[in-house]
Amino acid sequence: MVEPAIGVRNVAALRVDRVGRVVETGDPLRPFELLDEHGVEVTAVSEFLHHMLADDARPTSLRSYAYELLAWFRFLRTIGVAWDGAGRAEARDFALWLKTVRKPSRPRRSDAPAPGGVNPLTGKATPGLNYAPRTRRHARAVIRSFYEYHREMHGRPLVNPFPAAEGAEDGRLKRSPQPDAGGRQPLQRAAYQPKEPKPAPRIIPDQAFNELFTALSSNRDRALIAFYISTAARASELLGIVQGLVAPEDQTVGVIRKGSQALQHLPASPDAFVWLRLYQQEMHGLIPRGSSQPVWWTLRRPFRPLSYDAARMVFTRVNQLLGANWTLHDLRHTAAKRMIRDPNLTLADVQWVLGHAHITTTEIYTNPAPDEVVSHVLAHHERQRSGADALPAPPAPGYRPEVLAALFGTPQISGEA
Repeated sequence: MVEPAIGVRNVAALRVDRVGRVVETGDPLRPFELLDEHGVEVTAVSEFLHHMLADDARPTSLRSYAYELLAWFRFLRTIGVAWDGAGRAEARDFALWLKTVRKPSRPRRSDAPAPGGVNPLTGKATPGLNYAPRTRRHARAVIRSFYEYHREMHGRPLVNPFPAAEGAEDGRLKRSPQPDAGGRQPLQRAAYQPKEPKPAPRIIPDQAFNELFTALSSNRDRALIAFYISTAARASELLGIVQGLVAPEDQTVGVIRKGSQALQHLPASPDAFVWLRLYQQEMHGLIPRGSSQPVWWTLRRPFRPLSYDAARMVFTRVNQLLGANWTLHDLRHTAAKRMIRDPNLTLADVQWVLGHAHITTTEIYTNPAPDEVVSHVLAHHERQRSGADALPAPPAPGYRPEVLAALFGTPQISGEA
């Protein structure tokens, strides 16, 4: 075994124990806490999460940030470095560790696809054994924002272990670690920031969607999927609608946008309201009624509002039946692509429906999907085979073919009868 160079930590030999945990408190002002291996609250993290909450972050964001910081604190505990004593070397080694370590194993079905394999029906890869670049980018950005908060509020540590990208503004706290709504990134990637591929949005072909919809087993699920495919709402947005914001007479539903928290009334298809009415009739007298009550409920007692995990299981069951691996978010991509294809809708129309702050984000749907490109190229080959794209007719007599070829770059075709 090759010994590591002087001053370089042997990351491959590290065994990071899964100690400490994130707990939900039930306190709306302190919804989540990070506890160390002794069950003691990590006050530096609690203060940062409190700042995020005051900055209008959602509880789900606080939970996500807490878990990313839990991984960082576990790593620092393993290498014996205090959080406020970490520097560039620790940031470098954490990036290497996160890149090479295997994700914690979870129970898997015996017929589950191999990690990292590509589904032959959808063309989508299943999650691999290691953390994806997007996950590692998110972890880096969360930890960086944690240190920026403490630098600005308390003046320590003096140096953020994870530096900003060259030329990026570093003068104010930024809550979100994600790219801006326009998808723009710094001109130069920051140190220890993983490269992230830019895959095209995954679109469900019409035939595959029809098969998926046919496999649904309840009117609730049909109504839910019909609203997803016609409103292009995010999964959490549609699950959060209440009965008072459903307007069949206007053919709209009101959702609270994930980013801005603004109420927006989205148009939906007539079929979606038909399926919704059938579902409501089946649940009449079984679930609470009222303008502030949720629309979506579980179908078995005790009846509870439908959660994201429960809605995801609807897709999981259908995927198992079809041998696919579509996701709820694929429905949003598919709805956006369908609207882009409609010549009577402008790009600004689609931007408004999707709730994008920048039209550059919406423009990604103008790019052809892989299946569209394949279809177009195969049609091209068929035209070549059948002669539909044959060479043009020869020129009229009297023109010299070599002169025409030189002028227009065409093959020499005899102009003689």
